[in-house]
Amino acid sequence: MPKAKKLLSLYSIEKVGDFAKLDVGRRLRRGIPEVIFAEKKELSYLKKIIRAASSRSDSVLVSRINKKHYQNIIKFSRNNKLKVKVGKNTTSVLFYKKLHSSGGKVGILAAGTSDIGIAEESRLICEAMGCDCICSYDVGIAGIHRLFPIVKKIIQEDADAIIVVAGMEGALASVVSSLVDIPVIGVPSSVGYGYGGNGTAALASMLQSCTLGLSVVNIDNGIGAGAFAANIANRNKKRTKT
Repeated sequence: MPKAKKLLSLYSIEKVGDFAKLDVGRRLRRGIPEVIFAEKKELSYLKKIIRAASSRSDSVLVSRINKKHYQNIIKFSRNNKLKVKVGKNTTSVLFYKKLHSSGGKVGILAAGTSDIGIAEESRLICEAMGCDCICSYDVGIAGIHRLFPIVKKIIQEDADAIIVVAGMEGALASVVSSLVDIPVIGVPSSVGYGYGGNGTAALASMLQSCTLGLSVVNIDNGIGAGAFAANIANRNKKRTKT
């Protein structure tokens, strides 16, 4: 029966007006909840999509809400009896009715304070997917001694994956990957000065890393990294339970 439901989810689509088609079977098929990229959506469209998605799912992540719409969307969602989880330095918001724990654990590190918003997007998607997060921010290589206590904690708590967000030259991802036997996902952030300061230097550095066990997502793609890490964690927990 679960396999049949998964196959049927391939064809599950819900139209919202003439402007959106929701992949309502995504969570069943892939373990990933609905994510709405809000940055350039009209407010009226966004509300209709959130209402439709939340009627089908226990959680919906709305990514990068326009700042002028942020408080309006928070109020709208609470009026529709949705609970809210927000992140530091980001307008991405997790709306939910209830969250289920999978037992998966993900470590999330940010090299600098400027990287926190991207790291928080990773945390929100991981929590939407049922994972506990072990977070520590401003632990970059400019003061590398800050890194060791949190790496020790992540190892002791048996995290299933680690997300590392870093701008500038992006070296923190390689350093962390060299210290652990845990899959590491690097997120280059668009933080830095001058040439390469839009994240291209960090991206190139992570892609050229000589440490094995490091995967890399696109610049500022904290949500993509979080979904990848949570999938690893949840599959690992599923296998250890059987």
